[in-house]
Amino acid sequence: MPTLLLRLAGPIQSWGVQSRFELRDTGTVPSKSGVIGMVCAALGRDRAEPIEDVARLRMGVRVDREGQIRRDFQTIRGWWWERKAGRWAPNRNGTISNRYFLADAVFLVGLEGDDRQILEMIDRALGSPRWPLVLGRRANAPSQPIRLENAISDDSLERALASYPWLGALPLQRLSRLDEVEPQLRTVIEVGDDARHDGLLRQRVPDQPLSFASRRFALREVIVSHVPRPQYEEEPIDVHQ
Repeated sequence: MPTLLLRLAGPIQSWGVQSRFELRDTGTVPSKSGVIGMVCAALGRDRAEPIEDVARLRMGVRVDREGQIRRDFQTIRGWWWERKAGRWAPNRNGTISNRYFLADAVFLVGLEGDDRQILEMIDRALGSPRWPLVLGRRANAPSQPIRLENAISDDSLERALASYPWLGALPLQRLSRLDEVEPQLRTVIEVGDDARHDGLLRQRVPDQPLSFASRRFALREVIVSHVPRPQYEEEPIDVHQ
């Protein structure tokens, strides 16, 4: 089945699947709910519109550059109801919100489906999105284009992720330092209905979107593995040479 590839790169990314009130978490790879939400933003779909056609696509992630988890906090000042006075008053104490994010991560994301027209529709929308595309939260803008050239491959999800050129080289990274980069890249790939992955680590994550309007999500099963790091298309430029 064909596979559509996307690049998710930015100074800050946040892919939480269990965020609650004052604590906003992030996973170490993009969540399917976050990626499908971004696809719907590109297509211009409202939260109340159906998402079954894009949500059923099988998703995989290749971690081209592991990010570092960092924590930020925000002071939220709102309003509360003064029962005795019968009026709204400002909450002077405020509430501290702890928010975690990934710094300097780069991901190659694949979406596999049996309907090539849906993948082509998404690819066109990513090139000219209806609404702004963000990496998990509204403040997290991508630093590189999400849409890749020749992004639709006839290979399976696993083959497409394993063979696409490496995206994780730093712009000014010395060529001699590339030997220090891990030769294996982590992959997190959604399990197919007829797939066999004996001996590999299986995980269940609650990020299969059912409805964005009612914020309903289901569990899906993924396989965590590694693939050899492919070559990159262009040599990183070293301005100090």
